Amino acid sequence: MNENTNQLLRQHWPKSTDFKATTLAEVIPVFEQLNHRPSKTLGFETPAKLMQDYLVAKAA
Repeated sequence: MNENTNQLLRQHWPKSTDFKATTLAEVIPVFEQLNHRPSKTLGFETPAKLMQDYLVAKAA
């Protein structure tokens, strides 16, 4: 799964990207997009939904 995520990130930033020069304003929309993207390995759920479900269950 990590390799797939890296491939998705490379669509936005080439391998030679210096992330020290990358701003949060550039990174946050990409992370939001990835966190709301269904994943086959997660049963076609999104990471954001599963995290929300986890936090609700933990709070109960």
